This record gives sequence, structure tokens and C-alpha cells, in this order.
Amino acid sequence: MIARLHFLTMDDVPVGHVRQVEEACQAGIRWIQLRMKLASDEEVLAAARAAKKICSDWDSVLIINDRVAVAAEVGAHGVHLGKQDMAVSEARRILGGGAIIGGTANTVEDIREHLRQGADYIGLGPYRYTTTKKNLSPTLGLEGYQRTMNQMRKEAMHLPVVAIGGIGMKDAVPLLKAGLHGIAFSGMLVHAGDRRQVVRTLEEEIKLYDDVDHSR
Repeated sequence: MIARLHFLTMDDVPVGHVRQVEEACQAGIRWIQLRMKLASDEEVLAAARAAKKICSDWDSVLIINDRVAVAAEVGAHGVHLGKQDMAVSEARRILGGGAIIGGTANTVEDIREHLRQGADYIGLGPYRYTTTKKNLSPTLGLEGYQRTMNQMRKEAMHLPVVAIGGIGMKDAVPLLKAGLHGIAFSGMLVHAGDRRQVVRTLEEEIKLYDDVDHSR
């Protein structure tokens, strides 16, 4: 089951990645992606080992961004692969059928390819401009998400899609209404004064949305 709320650790903030993992778990997040784009493999491996223990203690899923070998080494639940990273099919060969593998997408064509290669979920974005990610793909905005989700429905592509890129507190419900499975975020939690309240509010909004009969 792919979670509705995904937290991605971020570079360029005073709080280290391992501490970010711990604070996110304490706040109630149960899907953590360790994303260390500026670190060496050795640094990522050390952080991943610590993150795995924290996530195990909190019964949280640990996904490693990009570094497939690290994910295999620490026994992470899976990996998330960017557009310039290893192919989903190759990661699946290395990690096996039980691993969770997500892929970044910016277009319907990207989604088709990830689906063909056996991805478990899609990280679709960016929603809006964000400084978290370098070499940013074109922003989609709400209309871009709506078009993409409509096309997926037309083509019967059944794959959980998670919105990413500059997501804020007020974006959750509009994105769910557009057909997204969930949202991924970094700064919204890292910079929050009350992280637990952020997570609680998002969970309540998702529950209220899910309780409504959208078939009418």
C-alpha cells in the first residue's frame, strides 16, 4: 500500500538528513524517502543505516532516492528513481519483486514507460517552482495534473500518483480532487513550527475527502 503522505529529506538546511528522518517519524509520517543528492555513496550508506533503524522503530517505510546499491545494502523497503537515474526494470532486477520502486515523471509518456517497466508508484511533478530540486522539469500546476490524470484514466493506467514539488498545506485537497493518490513534501515539514500538527491536519483533510462519496 502506497502511503498518502511522503516525506523527502532535503539538502541545504541546518538539520541533517538523519535528524530529519527522526523528526518526520516523530511527527507521524510513515513513508520516508532519504534523498541526499549532494552526498557520496559512503555518506548516503551511513545515513541510510541510521534511517533504517529509526524507521523500523517507528514502523515507517524507508525509500532510498537513486542509490539502488545502498537500498539493497541496508534492506530498505525500496527506491525512488529520477528521470536521470537507473531504469526501473534494472532496479527491479537488483532488488527483486518485493521491493517498492517509484519513478519520477513529468509527462504522460514518462508514466507509460514507468508502468511498462513495472514501477509501483509515480512521483509526478513539479507542481510549482521549488528550490529543493535542481534541473527542474517544467512545472505542471493544477491544470497539468488534471490533464495527466484524465489521460491516465482514458488509457486505463492504474498506478498511484503522488504530487511533488513545492507542495503547501492548502494544496492537498485540490490535488486529491484532481485524482492524485497523495502528496510528497520536504520544506513544508522541515520548516514547520509544529510538525505533528502539520501531519495531523493533512491526515484529517485526506480522511474528510475520502469519506465523501465522489461517485455522485
